[in-house]
Amino acid sequence: MNGFDAWAKAATDPQRVGEKPEALSGLRVLEHCPGHFGGMVAASILGEFGAEGIKVEPPGGDPARGYAPMGISIAGTGLPFLSEARNRRFVTLSLEKEMGREVFRRLAMAADVIVTSESAERMEERGIGYAGLSRGNPGLIFLALSTYGSFGPHAGRPVKDSDILCQALSGAPYIVGEPEGEGPPQPHQAPTKLGNWHGWFVEGLCGAFGVLAALHFRWETGKGQFIDVSGPEGLMKFADYNITWMHAAGKARKRVGNFDPAVFPYTYIRCRDGYTFIAAYNDEAFESLMTIIGRPELSKDPRFSPPANRVRMENEQALLSILEEWSGNLTADEILRAVEDYTSKQSGPAAAVVTGRVNRPLETLADAHWRERGCFTRVNDSVYGDLLLAAPPWKMSGTPARVKSVCRLPGADNRDVYGEIGYSPEEIDSLIARGIL
Repeated sequence: MNGFDAWAKAATDPQRVGEKPEALSGLRVLEHCPGHFGGMVAASILGEFGAEGIKVEPPGGDPARGYAPMGISIAGTGLPFLSEARNRRFVTLSLEKEMGREVFRRLAMAADVIVTSESAERMEERGIGYAGLSRGNPGLIFLALSTYGSFGPHAGRPVKDSDILCQALSGAPYIVGEPEGEGPPQPHQAPTKLGNWHGWFVEGLCGAFGVLAALHFRWETGKGQFIDVSGPEGLMKFADYNITWMHAAGKARKRVGNFDPAVFPYTYIRCRDGYTFIAAYNDEAFESLMTIIGRPELSKDPRFSPPANRVRMENEQALLSILEEWSGNLTADEILRAVEDYTSKQSGPAAAVVTGRVNRPLETLADAHWRERGCFTRVNDSVYGDLLLAAPPWKMSGTPARVKSVCRLPGADNRDVYGEIGYSPEEIDSLIARGIL
């Protein structure tokens, strides 16, 4: 460990975050996103930086608590909800009755940020949208997450925002997946989902970034604002240069799987103990890689030189086969050593050969590097037991993000939160009896 490594570890040590201030301390975030993980992600990020989060669930609990892949749940709550419902207080409230909406208004008057996945137009009709609430709370920042956004030809369509719909409308899954061959497409040669709830996570990340920018503006001016985030729009950015390409070429890019239309090799290859990544970004690096695999003559093969020939699909497929003939008898670590041994003697573009093992999830969990960096945090909760959660990815020397609390039962904080905005114990009991809380 060199001098800077030692300084960085000491300055950003995840074990000592509790000793440091929080960037968003004193900020109150009201989250009303039933059944929607994008809103939970946005509120989680703000909470990790110190904001006080209040999750408003319907009486009986958020439907998202029931999302349980393979039926796995703890104390009646599915693992996805448990993983994301941190750094919050939990209240229940029905917005179906005017009395419940009046309670929400009182919550909003004491909030800095509202995050909702409900239709912004419907919120306005109920008197709990941005236009109405901001009259009484001009510094309010109101984040609305939806499929089509709050305006445009499709804005009024009665669709429930979901991860898979955001992905489908973005066009991104169309270019992800295995390429089609000759004849009818096989079942695996189809548009492919991006990751695990990738659409919801991107939607939430975009929303949180918008809130942070709005907070900066509010700190300078005192003014809040309305933030309108469409999940598909956020995912369109993940189509990167392909949108510009399709506009310029006038045709859609075909699916290429692990091949790449811009540079090759830039892919995963089979090895003796699984898969490894391999890339050579330029002609000099490609010549280095061909020398490493014992086939230096291929750097001059007309199929692979110049680079424009190398990225033709048939030539990428041929090159992949050649690479896997070499890699199939080696482990990922042996490939890494072979690459490092050769490139350490090169300089400039010739050293730009990159490789790295494709970890299985349990291997990532067991890797001492990520554990030292505090990528995972273990929490023991009286209700949910021993939980291993992904920790915030930001390592910061001044105001680090942190996990301070985990999920709580629906309505666990009703009396504290509603008492803070002026409701007496008797009034809270009455609201519970009427089905409002």
